[in-house]
Amino acid sequence: MTNIKRAVLAATVSVVALASAATADVKIAFIDPLSGPFGPSGDAAFTSYKLAFEKLNAAGGLNGEQVELTGYDNKISPKESLVQLQKAIDSGVRYVFQGNGSSVSAAIIDAVSKHNARNPGEEVLFLNYAAVTPAFTNEACSFWHFRFDAHADMKMNAITDYILARGDINKVYLIGQDYVFGEAVAAAAVKQLGEKNSAIEIVGNELHPLGKVKDFTPYIQKIQSSGAQAVITGNWGQDMVLLVKAAADSGLTIPFLTFYGGSVGAVAALGEGAMGTLYQVNEGITNLEASPEQYALIEEYKDRFPDYDYYYHRAFLAVDMLKAAAEKAGSTDPIAVANALEGLSINGAYGPITMRAEDHQAQQNLYISTVSDDVKYGVDNIKLGWKLVDGGSVSAASAEEPTTCKMERP
Repeated sequence: MTNIKRAVLAATVSVVALASAATADVKIAFIDPLSGPFGPSGDAAFTSYKLAFEKLNAAGGLNGEQVELTGYDNKISPKESLVQLQKAIDSGVRYVFQGNGSSVSAAIIDAVSKHNARNPGEEVLFLNYAAVTPAFTNEACSFWHFRFDAHADMKMNAITDYILARGDINKVYLIGQDYVFGEAVAAAAVKQLGEKNSAIEIVGNELHPLGKVKDFTPYIQKIQSSGAQAVITGNWGQDMVLLVKAAADSGLTIPFLTFYGGSVGAVAALGEGAMGTLYQVNEGITNLEASPEQYALIEEYKDRFPDYDYYYHRAFLAVDMLKAAAEKAGSTDPIAVANALEGLSINGAYGPITMRAEDHQAQQNLYISTVSDDVKYGVDNIKLGWKLVDGGSVSAASAEEPTTCKMERP
């Protein structure tokens, strides 16, 4: 059995207690896929939170209280997520982390809001680390929801600016997963490219079933026939890996500009063909200059979880911000912590991060990178890794987008 399968199995069938049930003061749930085709994506994030909370507990806990983290396998299903959410709440959970799948996040936002309205004094906070549909911090914003990842419009703004700066891309193909997130990515690309340079032609705009396509060759053939000079995709997990694998197998070498090119196995699927072909935009790159402490954290994570890479930097940022908010509030009560999170800033390894009070959307630097063999840290257990492109640093101020949120507070 591979290490990945062992990790997924363990996370699926057992409670991962970072403090024993007898000593834990604060219970936190992680609700995401821990089995099936998207299991590696969920488990890569879960292991990041596991290490982050272990370190928090060793340093004295959350405002002096020990934390118990439990993984709940939602099988990427909104319906199953609500079942797991209720189990978590019934066990005493007051904080929920989730990120893989905006359809899941939408269900959790609604369920948490209803629970909190019905159960004053037993409120739950939803801490979103990866579901980036813009509506969650715009028209559908909620006091009970905080997002630690840049949303789709923010990431697309970085990608479209990069396309314009290159000057050699005039035809773009859009492909994504057929649900609310994929729709948001496509809409952002169409809008921003049209506004920034109407001469750039979108030669394809296609959505495919989430997690159902086993061979993307027919899609790649459409891209080849379209004459596209670049692909923009929000695909993640298995859908990211299989898409780029089909591109490699078909000899397609145009740039793939992605949100989640760092999904487990994507770089390995392309091998050397990923260099200068596969790009991503995210909040941190292990090969950026950093402190000795950050390098030590990267290496500790890889040593503990050798099948994964230090990819979910935002998981560690989220835990650091949660800790800072609890200390600021002098409490682990969710309402007090939520109020303390609003407007809170901390210094991360790759720049400051601020939780904007108006909409609970994190504001932070973004980085565009591509695959290179000239790196300190490789990924997927090969020597290739992510390296910043020229002009790829996007300041938090440049990445910021306006919000239409009209927050209702308790």
